[in-house]
Amino acid sequence: MTNFNISFLKKSLSYFWIAVTGKETEFTSGSIRKAIFMLSIPMILEMLMESIFALVDIAYVSQVSVNAVATIGLTESVITLVYALAIGLSMAATAIVARRIGEKDVQGARIAAVQAIGLGILISIGLGIMGIFYAKEILGLMGGEPDLIAEGYGYTQFLIGGNITIMLLFMINAIFRGAGDASIAMWALILSNGLNIILDPIFIFGWGPVPEYGVMGAAIATNIGRGTAVLFQLGILFFGWSKIKLALKDLVFNLNVMINLVKVSLGGIAQFLIGTSSWVFLMRIMSEFGSEVLAGYTIAIRVMMFSLMPSWGMSNAAATLVGQNLGAKQPERAEISVWKTGKYNAYFMGLVSILYLVFAETIISWFNVTPSVVENGALCLQIIAIGYVFYAYGMVLTQAFNGSGDTKTPTKINFFSFWMFQLPLAYIAALVLDWGAIGVFIAITSAEILLAIMAIVWFKKGDWKKFQV
Repeated sequence: MTNFNISFLKKSLSYFWIAVTGKETEFTSGSIRKAIFMLSIPMILEMLMESIFALVDIAYVSQVSVNAVATIGLTESVITLVYALAIGLSMAATAIVARRIGEKDVQGARIAAVQAIGLGILISIGLGIMGIFYAKEILGLMGGEPDLIAEGYGYTQFLIGGNITIMLLFMINAIFRGAGDASIAMWALILSNGLNIILDPIFIFGWGPVPEYGVMGAAIATNIGRGTAVLFQLGILFFGWSKIKLALKDLVFNLNVMINLVKVSLGGIAQFLIGTSSWVFLMRIMSEFGSEVLAGYTIAIRVMMFSLMPSWGMSNAAATLVGQNLGAKQPERAEISVWKTGKYNAYFMGLVSILYLVFAETIISWFNVTPSVVENGALCLQIIAIGYVFYAYGMVLTQAFNGSGDTKTPTKINFFSFWMFQLPLAYIAALVLDWGAIGVFIAITSAEILLAIMAIVWFKKGDWKKFQV
């Protein structure tokens, strides 16, 4: 190995260590490439941990029954509506906190953080009550068969009922990211999902004194893991080393900041409700083809999360860079950061798409060997992977809009791509033209390509640079 290679390796490892320990928090000056690296590494590791848990979770549940896997698919198509609210609110929190940090207004960032957490708690309580009392009805509405509902409603009950852990985990991590403390968000997810992976088999299969809960055990483990991580986050906010440190005197209602937060988050919530509700309808169409096809689709989606989560991590880095640089009155630096992040994301997603196209059946068979499950899961993986490079740019540009506080533009793009294009195409292709599940897969890929093209055109107009939050 040459001296140059050794020097490059040492420098890379040094940057990696700085990134995961959070020692670098200044992103409005210096090398843009270094800023992307410092933010992306902890965010990618954070999302990788989330996706690893998703794969481990489905691997354990696959040993219970096909109905158990299908239950997770149906429940998560509904819980994504909770994610939509959490992500919409967290986008607003990231945008406002990042803008205040860029303006060097740390007190303003603290006020925004408190309002965001309070709003998240109120919303999650209402959703939790619905999940606890109407779990069976939710599964029935999604097309679940009676035996599936009888076996799996406990999973739905615990997961939606305990959604406050999801909400707060998203919200507080968004605050950390906006402040540039991406490493803290990473460690929170590592704690959460590390516990999930350990507790999953204990509660699913019943180890030691713990009874066998089946698929419901996966939800119990998830709530314990996420709840523990939320306590860790709160500890950092009040007693830790984050750039935003709260005290009891900060826990007051601020009407103006709350209104601003709600105003910005409405676009984000609508944006993700459009995307996730379209997934609910797609899942409803898929349920027409039976539990095995639905299970294959669910496994494929979980596998895809393994690649999409790191990509989402890079996209979150773009959002923070945009917010902080706009706050520092450097819109051109913000734009350059976005295009560079998009390029790196496209390289990554292109490599992943090749892997999925070649090894789809092998990958799906790691989780379930039922021929119909493997066939449909592999087909889903291959067709959706075709559009991965487009998806890479679409994710980064969408998050760039959100980071600027312009959540309305991505909402319009999502509405047209998903509701006006994807859903009609999926219905016609799958049910009217009788293409079956492949019609849904084609609709998903086509919509993501369209979304990326629209996002590129809109981003180049530059209106997001003038957005105020």
